[in-house]
This record gives sequence, structure tokens and C-alpha cells, in this order.
Amino acid sequence: LDIGALDELREIAIRDDHLVIGALVTYAALIASPLVQEWLPMLCDAARTVGGPQIQNRGTIGGNVANGSPAGDTLPVLAASDAMLRLRCLDAERCVPLTRFYSGYRTTVMRPDELIVSVEVPRVLGSQWFRKVGTRAALAISKTVIAAIGGTSPRIAVGSVAPTVVRLWATERVLARGGTIDDAIAALRIEIHPIDDLRSTADYRLRVTENLVRRFWSEHA
Repeated sequence: LDIGALDELREIAIRDDHLVIGALVTYAALIASPLVQEWLPMLCDAARTVGGPQIQNRGTIGGNVANGSPAGDTLPVLAASDAMLRLRCLDAERCVPLTRFYSGYRTTVMRPDELIVSVEVPRVLGSQWFRKVGTRAALAISKTVIAAIGGTSPRIAVGSVAPTVVRLWATERVLARGGTIDDAIAALRIEIHPIDDLRSTADYRLRVTENLVRRFWSEHA
């Protein structure tokens, strides 16, 4: 089913103090949008790492979300920023937090008659940080990917380390209450469950994720 003709799903706007991004907004449009650059610059950073120009001009944020791959580059950004997904069917509409959208590997709570119409992000307070680790800077699936927000209430989400994108709730709580980074890393090791596959090993993914969390906190505590 090609929904490419639904131009109303290509809008980027601010409504009710939320950044609203239509499901058919492409990566290229995200990168070029002054609103996204101002409101959620780490989403622009993530979009720049997705494939090459052809993919960035064709691929959409709604597609990345619906695909449900734990390696999706935009998903940690949306999870860390408390994004909501607006779902619509013929006679109803509902909003689901991105962190509750995935029920397992590539499975979601979306019903068969529903369509993702927009991603909605509340105002983000705190510095934003995004890193992707892959074989190459682009045109490569991430071995691990992280998005985080600094300050007194840190928020951290990671991809490619579990069946779904993971919001590091316990790790965040340790940092928020003034715990050491070593205590936070101990919590992290319980929250993520990397695997060995063709792209990397579980040990590598765990070590790199630990190092990224340490770097984020050293720069944005």
C-alpha cells in the first residue's frame, strides 16, 4: 500500500508546545528543517547517518518507526526525547509513547487498521547528544547507537543492544540522584542484552555502549 500521495503527512510544525513531524517527512527534510534544527538537533544528526542521499530523500521517519528494527537510527532520539506517536484509524485516534510502542522484536502495539500519522516531541530541556557506531560513517547498520539529554534529569536511550530500542530508566535514575558513573554502568549492564551476530559481538556492543555513556556523562553532566 503506497501512502506517498498523503501530503498532509509531510508537515513539520509546532503545536501545543510540541514539535509535530508527519510520518512521511523524509530524512532529508528533517535535516533541512529549521524547526527540527532548533527543537531537536540530535534528530538531524541521526538523519545524516541514514544511508546516502538517495535513501535520505526517500526514507521517512514513519517508516523507520514502523519498521521496528532495534538498529533504527532515529529511535533512540525519539525514546530519549519522550516522543509520542499519533495513530489513526477510520473512526478513532490515539497517542502512544515511543517507549511503549514496541512489544518485541519488530512487533508493535499498532492495530491492523491503524496508521502512524505523526511523531510529536515535547520541548526538550538540556543538551542533546547523539552517536552512532558502525562499520562506516554512513551506508552501514549501527552496531550500537545512542541518544541522550544532559542536565539534572538525564535521559538516555540506546539501539542495537536488545530486541527493541531501550530507554535506560535505571541508569538515568542513578545519575539523577548523584550516583557515580560506575554505579550507572552497573545499572546499564542489567538493562541491555546485546547479542552476537554478523555485524558485531555482544561483548563489543556492551563495551562500546558503556564507553559512550561515560563519554556523554563526562561532557554533559
